[in-house]
Amino acid sequence: MSDGQPQPSIRALIVDDHRMLAELLSSALDDRPEITVVGTASSSAEALTAVASLRPDVVVLDYDLPDGDGVALVGPLREAAPNCRVLMLTSYTDPVLLSDAIEAGCAGFVTKRNSTDEIASAVLAVASDETPVSPDMVRSLVRKDHTATGSDLTAREVEVLRLAAQGLSNKEIAEQLFLSVNTVRNHMQRVLNKLGAHSKLEATAIAARLGIVRR
Repeated sequence: MSDGQPQPSIRALIVDDHRMLAELLSSALDDRPEITVVGTASSSAEALTAVASLRPDVVVLDYDLPDGDGVALVGPLREAAPNCRVLMLTSYTDPVLLSDAIEAGCAGFVTKRNSTDEIASAVLAVASDETPVSPDMVRSLVRKDHTATGSDLTAREVEVLRLAAQGLSNKEIAEQLFLSVNTVRNHMQRVLNKLGAHSKLEATAIAARLGIVRR
């Protein structure tokens, strides 16, 4: 049972050089009681300064910035605030870009075609250590240098992986499969080990390339 104390809201920083979009997204996120937008930034330099001073839980990061690209900024952001998680907001589904972003440490991806409600849900998912990714982006994710076949995955592991690729959280997967959240986590960890992946997002990328999940 709750002890009656309000839960701390998720502190979000929006990094986008399109001021109108940043303001729209800021307003939409602030409308969610679980999220507080602590600031906005319009460049890589502003983002680094803001992250260091504001210490957000989640950074919603546009790929295109006037003084660099979002992928190159992920590492410095995480160095400035190691506990923050980065949600990439992009118009692109280029597989090389996405693979680079995974390796840089992005926690999730949404496209600018997603609604503000979907982006807000992705912020909540990232803050809960989930890995949200738009379905159209899953179809584009590849790991060209990967040799895993996925042939040793069990039927249950494949089932969990396919649901994860649809964007379901561990809790939602557990509810759908009538399992505990811990059991789902254990299945996913075995999937990561068997595919040689370092994150759920990378695992879904590999699975998409191998045809384990639908393109």
